[in-house]
Amino acid sequence: MLLEGKKLLVTGVLTRESIAFAVARSAQEQGAEIVLTSFGRAMSLTEKTARRLPAPVDLLEMDANDPAQIQAVSDELGRRWDRLDGFVHAIAFAPKDALGGNLLQTPWESVSASMQTSVFSLKAIASGLLPLLREHGGSIVSLTFDARIAWPIYDWMGVAKAGLESLTRYLARDLGPSGIRVNTVSAGPLRTIAGKGIPGFEAITEGWSARSPLGWDVTDAAPVGDTVAFLLSDLARGITGEMIHVDGGYHAIGAAPVPTPGDA
Repeated sequence: MLLEGKKLLVTGVLTRESIAFAVARSAQEQGAEIVLTSFGRAMSLTEKTARRLPAPVDLLEMDANDPAQIQAVSDELGRRWDRLDGFVHAIAFAPKDALGGNLLQTPWESVSASMQTSVFSLKAIASGLLPLLREHGGSIVSLTFDARIAWPIYDWMGVAKAGLESLTRYLARDLGPSGIRVNTVSAGPLRTIAGKGIPGFEAITEGWSARSPLGWDVTDAAPVGDTVAFLLSDLARGITGEMIHVDGGYHAIGAAPVPTPGDA
C-alpha cells in the first residue's frame, strides 16, 4: 500500500461529496493513519461524515485563521504521534460579494477574507506543523482550480487560487531543504458544497465532460483523492512546487470538439 505507516492530517471534510473526504478515504485505503480537522458549527457535520470512512478516525478542532488552534493541533499530534508525514489543505472561502461577476464592486474586506482563508492559511498551517515535519520530511498538498485562466463568475476566489499556486512554489523553495514537498492539485469542477455555493456554478461545469479527452464526472471526487494520496506517498518524492491537473484533460484542449456531420 502506498501510504503504509504514514501519519497524515486532513482538513476540509464536510460531506461525502467533499474532495477532502475522497482524499481521507483513499489515504486510509492505502494504509495511512489520519486525523481530521474541522471547527465551529461544521464540527458536527464532519463528525457525521467521518463515520462513512473505511476506518474510525479522530476529529480535532482547528480554525485555520486562529494561530492558537493550529498550535493546539500541532501539540496534540506531537503527543499522539511524535511526527507527521504530511497534511492536506482543503480550505477555501470567499464572501458572496467576491463571486458571481462582482469583481469590480467587491470591497477590500471581502477580498482580505478570501485571501486569508484560501491562501495565507496554507502558510499558517505549514508553519504550525513544521516541527513535526522538519526532521524526516513529508508532503503538503493543497487544492486549487487552475488560476492561470479567468473563469466565469469565479472572480476573487480565482485570484486567491492564483495566490495559493504561487505560495505552493515559494513554500516548496523554503521547505525543500527539510525534505518537505509542497504541491497543489487542480481538480475539475465537482458538485461539492463549495462548488454549489458559487453563483452560476453551472456556467463552469457545462460542457466540461465533452471537452475533456477522458470525460469528467462532476459527482465523483475519487480520481482527485487518489492523486492526492499519490502525492502524499514516497513514490512522489521527486515532485515539489507542482500543480497537477486532475480534470479529465480539459486543461490541455484548446476548444470543444466540433460535431461531425450526422452527429445527433
